Amino acid sequence: MNTLKINTARLILMFLGVFTWSSHAQNSSKKTNIVFIVCDDLGYGDVQSLAPVTSKIKTPHIDQLTKEGMTFTDAHSGSSVCTPTRYGIMTGRYSWRSKLQSGVVQGFAPNLIAEDRPTIANFLKDQGYHTAIIGKWHLNFQYVDSISNTPIAKKSKKHLPPIGSTIPDGPIHRGFDYYHGFHHAKDMKAVIVNDKVVLYDDEINMLPRLTNESVKYITDQAKNKDGKPFFLYVPLGSPHTPIVPSKEWQGKSGMGDYADFVMQTDATVGAITEALKANGLSENTLVIFTSDNGTSKAANIPDLEKKGHIVSAGYRGSKSDLWDGGHRIPFIVKWPNKVKPNTTNDQLICLTDIFATFSEITDVAVPSKSGEDSVSFLPALHGEDINSTRAGVIHHSISGHFAYRLGKWKLLLAKGSGGWSSPREREASDMPIAQLYDMENDPAETENLYEKRPEIAEQLLKQLELDIKTGRSTKGEFAENDVDKIILWKTRANKNKKKSKKNKKSKKNKADH
Repeated sequence: MNTLKINTARLILMFLGVFTWSSHAQNSSKKTNIVFIVCDDLGYGDVQSLAPVTSKIKTPHIDQLTKEGMTFTDAHSGSSVCTPTRYGIMTGRYSWRSKLQSGVVQGFAPNLIAEDRPTIANFLKDQGYHTAIIGKWHLNFQYVDSISNTPIAKKSKKHLPPIGSTIPDGPIHRGFDYYHGFHHAKDMKAVIVNDKVVLYDDEINMLPRLTNESVKYITDQAKNKDGKPFFLYVPLGSPHTPIVPSKEWQGKSGMGDYADFVMQTDATVGAITEALKANGLSENTLVIFTSDNGTSKAANIPDLEKKGHIVSAGYRGSKSDLWDGGHRIPFIVKWPNKVKPNTTNDQLICLTDIFATFSEITDVAVPSKSGEDSVSFLPALHGEDINSTRAGVIHHSISGHFAYRLGKWKLLLAKGSGGWSSPREREASDMPIAQLYDMENDPAETENLYEKRPEIAEQLLKQLELDIKTGRSTKGEFAENDVDKIILWKTRANKNKKKSKKNKKSKKNKADH
């Protein structure tokens, strides 16, 4: 009898052990996988389903995502160029709070993200995710000579890091378990795996490489028995320059290389979503598709327009600009059983919001001293209003010019585009010092109301100044910018610099005489 009781007790304990393990495995498997695809220089109007009247490039796979998910019609990148947007994605913080006040980085330099700053990668890794980046980094890192163990200096624009050189401060040192890709467009031939340059390959092979690697990663994760969820970040290098569609895609669009490259990029999105489906992962994977800024002028925008294709869907400007064509981006979210299919959302969001959203999805608070400019848009995915402690969204151009969006109003602290589009600042000398637009009634930014509605301009300016001064635009722990002085009015500053130089030159000439 005693023996029977003991054996029965053992069986119960064994059952409880199996039940506990099974429950743990099920709970682990319920964590949502995340696939985050970021195109490079893909405009809002380049996706056919977002602008069916003015988009002439076929994008069936991205269009399918819009049918299966939610499209945000008022989504913006943190900047109108590459590096600052990627910094904002990774950190939930505007890049102009760092030492990068304008332009983009060139590589061969220390990582722009401080080693102790939390990123979405190490945040998710701490929640048990396997994290991978397959694609373009463009946030700087150093290359170290494998023999001398000394940093390698960039000798010219075409200088590639030597094969075998190592990287002491790359993506795998900022939270990623795996990295396969390249630094930026000019270094695209140098293929990097984890922390080493492994080979040189022609640029035309990079998009197929990233496609194959992404599919392989998803397949490998599906076979993984440890039950870990995964976060796959796919920052593509297309359709950015070099515009190099593969041979099988050349001529497919009938509209030139750029359109061909967009179609090939769309096919990459299809390959990734198909890999999820083939491996039984679609139902438990959140897919986010977007771009880092608007279309580049390298796409030959006027020629596309002649063929009926408007890259910005009618929004003014393009990559680099403060106008919405520079930073209003495609943003599509597919999340089966969580996000209602074939829906749209017109709430204002920014790519800096990724961090806070992942935080709310995982039900773990954003780490201390991070995500200063990040607001969760998770409520929007459930058809609710976003609960924001941030007043508005700050826009930033390639030259470092600022703009502020609050509700329907948008203030630009620039006379012209703030970027590459005409009129540039030097071409706009007779125009008002700033611009103010009613984005609800004038989304194409055609009527400048700056002088007609000074009270609105003043309200937005004060909020912008406050968001800059306080080191964060959301409520939270006290934060500081990395630089002591952030120049708000770039045009005035440049004008004063020129005056100062002119005065110095004049004084020198007088002294010489």
